[in-house]
Amino acid sequence: MGWKEPVNSLLARTVGYQLSRPPGHRSRVLPPPSAGRMLTRPVFIFSPPRSGSTLVRAILGSHSQLYGPPELPLMHMNVQVDTKWIQTSIKALNLTKQELDHLLWDRVLAETLARSGKRVAVIKTPSNVLIWSRIAEIWPDARFIFLLRHPAAVVASLHKSWDTKWHAAGTGSLEKVTAHSVRYMRKVEEARNGLIGHTVRYEDLTTDPETTVREMCAFLRIRYEPGMLEYGEFADFRVAPGLGDASKNIRSGRIQPGTPPPRAGEISPALAKMCATWGYRQPDGRPYDPAGSPEWEAAGQPVPNEALDGSEDEMLGMGEGLQREELSSDQR
Repeated sequence: MGWKEPVNSLLARTVGYQLSRPPGHRSRVLPPPSAGRMLTRPVFIFSPPRSGSTLVRAILGSHSQLYGPPELPLMHMNVQVDTKWIQTSIKALNLTKQELDHLLWDRVLAETLARSGKRVAVIKTPSNVLIWSRIAEIWPDARFIFLLRHPAAVVASLHKSWDTKWHAAGTGSLEKVTAHSVRYMRKVEEARNGLIGHTVRYEDLTTDPETTVREMCAFLRIRYEPGMLEYGEFADFRVAPGLGDASKNIRSGRIQPGTPPPRAGEISPALAKMCATWGYRQPDGRPYDPAGSPEWEAAGQPVPNEALDGSEDEMLGMGEGLQREELSSDQR
């Protein structure tokens, strides 16, 4: 400890002043940015794609206090700091590019919430789970809902509704869709183990919607509103192309029964392990084999750059994609 700290401590206790360099002094360094955020107590839905997140967004967004904005893949919205000049300026401001990204995300979400006229933002975008730890760090007061669906049903629905308008060529094979889906599921499980939150199963939501929605409201400490089950009555619910499920089922405005998962014999070892991890059982009641496979291990490895900045490949990173309406039989 230098001489300034004890002197300033003594001065603060005796006369209420401290020594500091004038604002223009060449040795003066700005303090780090405040951790305070404009967006307070947001709700994040973490789920794999095709798990019912659009449906949950619609239901919660129909509550008088909750606003569910369109999908917003945060890791694709970045501040550009790519010249030496701006990099030097940012350094002089005692900021980093990541901190600027976080300020941008916070401002955009806070602004959209303010324009909605509601009190709490409910944010759903499947790719956000890939950066769940960053999100938890940015908004330490956030609440989390973990949405699960039978892993084989997730893959079957995603593969069936694949649209090359929104995804790179050659990414829609069953093998690749399975591998990427398992990767998302493993991230959801990481978040469940690392955060305090509330777990919802798609199957419970579609078979006993009132109980499931009441439990979500209790977790969020808001009053249950019966109209939430008739979310289609609310004119502000829209699904833009490419930003969630726009199928006839979701547009019906009411919760519809889900599609049963494929038979056990059609499930890969990686999916079987995920089924076992999430407590799903085979139709005859037997547990799935939790042994896993090389496919499981590969799904746990980050794609290039993900560990550094959360960037995602072209396959699933921009939301869940535009779904072919005639093929989509699920609400996700």
